[in-house]
Amino acid sequence: MGARWLTHLDTFEGMIAPIGEALLARAALAPGERVVDIGCGGGATTLAAARAVAPDGIALGLDISPVLLRRARERAAGASEIDVDFVCADAAAVQLDAAPFDRMISRFGSMFFPEPYPAFANLRGMIRPGGRLDLAVWAAPRDNLWMAAMVAIMRRYIDLPRPEPRTPGPFAFEDTEYLGDVLATNGFSEIEFETWSGDLPFGGPGATPDQAVAFALDGMAFRNRIATIEPDSVTRLSRDLMDLYDDRHTPNGVMMPAKVWLVSART
Repeated sequence: MGARWLTHLDTFEGMIAPIGEALLARAALAPGERVVDIGCGGGATTLAAARAVAPDGIALGLDISPVLLRRARERAAGASEIDVDFVCADAAAVQLDAAPFDRMISRFGSMFFPEPYPAFANLRGMIRPGGRLDLAVWAAPRDNLWMAAMVAIMRRYIDLPRPEPRTPGPFAFEDTEYLGDVLATNGFSEIEFETWSGDLPFGGPGATPDQAVAFALDGMAFRNRIATIEPDSVTRLSRDLMDLYDDRHTPNGVMMPAKVWLVSART
């Protein structure tokens, strides 16, 4: 999946950029702080965090995908004005030499742990006492039409099992009570949830309906299942998606409603 993300990295990041900006604005990182970015992917939030804590702070991006971290390091090359580094490891178990950090952030990088409770126990150990955690996680699918409408159309043509609540995946922490318990059980306090709601440019800023369809077919996790159906079914699937995205097309792109929880807590 890391390779799939890499192929469409600019599209993915362009789509969720408003949420990264909201996360960092709420986190209010300060110069001189040491921050770790969990599930940093291509490094966009890590680099932004490094700029926020410059000139004396540091930012470290942590991700399990070597191909995404290769791109992150390429992006960081030549940025001599910031102190930034990247580590390829499983955040659920790794012990970082640079820990403890003052701050931890994660834009959609915390919802995929097979066992969230021990994973967050390990994450807490990376943050100094009195430090702060800031997460962005998706709210319920019904509040995220960018995904729900697409999945409803996909189900007409491919078999998509309905995920069990609280299982690893994009919507693992849609239930704030559950995420609050994961955090509180592991010693986090002052847990707060703030709602971010808005329209995201599906397929990237300025995308046409054709580009949005191409992104849905090739950039999402359904790609392998779509490859198993007949060409005429793919044609009809594409036509149905086109109808959806035509209706949402604006001068800014194909704008689809989304809802996110911005979560903060103290150690």
